Amino acid sequence: MKIDRIHFYVEDAKAWRDWFVSKLGFQTVASYSRDRYTDTEVVKSGFVCFALSSPRSHFSPVWQFLRHHPPGVADVAFVVEDLEAIVQRAIAHGAKVLHPPQLQQGYKWSKISAWGSLAHTLIERRQETGDRRQEKARKQKRAEETEGEKITNHQLPTTHYPLPITNATQHALPSIMGIDHIVLNVAAGDLETAVAWYKEILDFRSQQAFTIQTDRSALHSQVMVSSNSCVQFPINQPASPNSQIQEFLDCNQGAGIQHIALKTSNIIEAIAQFRNNGVSFLSVPPTYYTQLKQRLGLPISFPISVDELQAIAQQQILVDWQDSHPDALLLQTFTQPIFTQPTFFFEIIERRSQATGFGEGNFRALFEAIEREQMKRGSLQVRESGIGSWGDKGDKEDKGDKGDKGDNLPNSQ
Repeated sequence: MKIDRIHFYVEDAKAWRDWFVSKLGFQTVASYSRDRYTDTEVVKSGFVCFALSSPRSHFSPVWQFLRHHPPGVADVAFVVEDLEAIVQRAIAHGAKVLHPPQLQQGYKWSKISAWGSLAHTLIERRQETGDRRQEKARKQKRAEETEGEKITNHQLPTTHYPLPITNATQHALPSIMGIDHIVLNVAAGDLETAVAWYKEILDFRSQQAFTIQTDRSALHSQVMVSSNSCVQFPINQPASPNSQIQEFLDCNQGAGIQHIALKTSNIIEAIAQFRNNGVSFLSVPPTYYTQLKQRLGLPISFPISVDELQAIAQQQILVDWQDSHPDALLLQTFTQPIFTQPTFFFEIIERRSQATGFGEGNFRALFEAIEREQMKRGSLQVRESGIGSWGDKGDKEDKGDKGDKGDNLPNSQ
């Protein structure tokens, strides 16, 4: 299994296409209309492919989605080896099949409902001979060299985005190389059920578990990975009524994708460029780096030099490692929410010396950074009780309709 693409539903696909190109250095690789109801733009960087769809009318499925949720991720598409088996498991466990399996242009695809309004498109590609792959690559190269060439309607499958794009030529080394992980937030009391769903239907397994708690709020998290370890999929639930996960659920009107971690090979240069392009990131207090220096024991020998630590602090990047493997560094930072509501954001991550897993120190630092943003918004107040024991189904409140969701066009970040 691997991630094929992520499908965002937004209010203006062209505006968000331009945002990804100008802010994060993506390239436009396709532009099309499924029908007269929906417009879609496709952007790519490295192995990351995002489809961005916006409605032309209320007949569009995007319009229906945006009636109930702010803009965000509607579909995480996976390439799988046995599509029919997954669909049968989904049916057996009560999942809704949104599009039954069908064969089209050399591959099979289907679409199943997942958690909340999230869907998973499943793609099974037919095995190709070496000659066929070479001929396909030559045709795609000729198409890419035709300036302004668009994918036309007769080339599209009946699903609402085009054929998987996996070999689009990059004209410069991209800052973003791939997707490291995708994080799903679910309601209090739903974590174990969601974990079981991904185990039983998509054959994921549990890799890591966290409980992050401060004096203000808390969350529980389980990191799921695919059977081939190519897909990492943490799932969070709130562990206090004013948790940042609960704020996400309230603003998103239910479960959904909280953030996507984008891999880079040089996070210091990437973040400097993104900041220069106008991307806003969560702030990290100077005390974090004072404590980091103490933990590192600088200036003694360590994979991070004094000069590099200074650059890391300047770009406000988090650093973590396991004491048993100090060379395997995890460097991360996080954008502000990209939409109007405090819902979806990006993480930028660099793993050195094949660092694996998720650093609990960085996880906690992220949690505390989002808490600071919650306090700025006035959405976090310290409560004397409830932390840690909250989370049963009976403890959740029905928040109802949040009303107007705001503009949700690309902002100035």
